[in-house]
Amino acid sequence: MPKTTGGAAATRAGAAGKLATKPSQRALGKRAPGTRSPAAVSRRLRQIEDKRSVILAAALGLFSRFGLQGTSLDQVAARADVSKSNLLYYFANKEELYVSVLRDLLAIWLEPLRGFSAEQDPREAISDYIRRKLVISRDRPDASRLFCLEMIQGAPLLRDELGRELRTLVERKSEVIRAWVEAGKLAPTDPHHLIFALWAITQHYADFGVQVQAITGRTLDDPEFFEQTVDNVQRIVLGGIAPPP
Repeated sequence: MPKTTGGAAATRAGAAGKLATKPSQRALGKRAPGTRSPAAVSRRLRQIEDKRSVILAAALGLFSRFGLQGTSLDQVAARADVSKSNLLYYFANKEELYVSVLRDLLAIWLEPLRGFSAEQDPREAISDYIRRKLVISRDRPDASRLFCLEMIQGAPLLRDELGRELRTLVERKSEVIRAWVEAGKLAPTDPHHLIFALWAITQHYADFGVQVQAITGRTLDDPEFFEQTVDNVQRIVLGGIAPPP
């Protein structure tokens, strides 16, 4: 085996020492080539979410008017002002886009119901729920109409969601309503039928907004009519479930 000279060995040892003591890019606060800063990543995520929101809003407007079959991805892309290929980057196909729209709607509608708790005063909780649901009917009537259309068609693309999240939440909140009844805070009331009634009466002003306007000449966009609606619906519902004297 050939011998290594002392000078060569010293050179290699010196080089190894420099490599061992040279600070890494991370230690110096530098990023490896090709990586993004946290701020850049956050900015990109916001851009993606903003684009998804624009596409979902465009899809909602079309789906609520023409349904799944009557709406094309080309129409959604044009309304969202994006290319079809860009749309397909966010949603694989029309069915996925449609279900995403419905899931967003379901999350919005269920949020007010999540607030029910046995510790609350039921009159305050139900009054607040009515107001919040009427706000949704006023501000997002297309959403309510699309959900209604999906239910009428048998919820072919949302049935599994309804059987899981919706049913689970309704059962939990039904226990809250039963606790209110058992405590004498509400008249004997079946929780399911109370929740169904709340949904029906508050969503009527969105689903049948044309009918409401034809009869009254007004819509929920009229602040005075909105407050009248909230007040009357609250009194009708609360009067029906008030505990006996």
